[in-house]
Amino acid sequence: MEGIVNVLKPPGMTSSNAVADVRHLFDMKRVGHTGTLDPGAAGVLPICLGRATRLFDYLVDKEKEYYAEVAFGCATDTQDSYGTVIACGEGIVRMEQLQAVLPAFIGEIEQVAPMYSAVCVDGKRLYQLARQGAEEIRKTRRVLVHALEPVAQTGENRFLLRVQCSKGTYVRTLCHDIGMALGIPAHLSFLLRTRSGAFDVEGAHSIAELRELKEAGALASAVVSVEHALLHLPEARLDGLSARNARLLKNGAEIAHPALAALPEHTPLRAYANGAFLGVGLIGAGKLHITTFFGEEAEHEN
Repeated sequence: MEGIVNVLKPPGMTSSNAVADVRHLFDMKRVGHTGTLDPGAAGVLPICLGRATRLFDYLVDKEKEYYAEVAFGCATDTQDSYGTVIACGEGIVRMEQLQAVLPAFIGEIEQVAPMYSAVCVDGKRLYQLARQGAEEIRKTRRVLVHALEPVAQTGENRFLLRVQCSKGTYVRTLCHDIGMALGIPAHLSFLLRTRSGAFDVEGAHSIAELRELKEAGALASAVVSVEHALLHLPEARLDGLSARNARLLKNGAEIAHPALAALPEHTPLRAYANGAFLGVGLIGAGKLHITTFFGEEAEHEN
């Protein structure tokens, strides 16, 4: 089996532990996720099996959606509820005050990566440096927040937010910075990732559900095919190819075809030869070649 398993990660489990569980369940060595989810967070974690691990570059940059609870009154060193409280402040935040500052965090914004994060500085993770007592290192990055809106007030000084954002956005930093804008310390108290690219929480399976499927002999039903996972890419269909040209294309050769004239060059495409899915291809100088092959191996001419 190869493809992507949409795992519903629970709070308290690391992304690496989720990969290890999937590796064991599917009895496969070649398994990897498309981007970590903090141990304290829950939600969608797409995990690739077999050759699907080659899809990392095509899946990791996709838009993410979260439901996050921001709690005002205290800030922590990790910017979430698992850290040590480093600041407290009095004051009650009202919904209209929150709504007034949120627009400043929509669009392209600059974030300072939290010290307890996996960002690398001089070959070391920031969380390693933080545990060694290093002073704060300001590592900034530009991220894109597509949508940020309050969903409900969940308690005094607690609000549930819906966030749509780019890869690399720290939602806990977003909550911390919203508190700074309001003059009241804040942290992320709950985080659920409901979507990562084409994978959403409705189609996710818990590890327990995957175990049940395996016991029922239906584990393959949880695997999303590589072709389906790439539906967000435009397609290049080369029909009417001779057996020789189809074989050459599978073996990495560049092939010209009339259907390529209307397609963009140097853009990843889902490539098909006579209706058969081959993988990801690129067009250059009017010819298509397969860059990441997922089809059946071609027979070589003697």
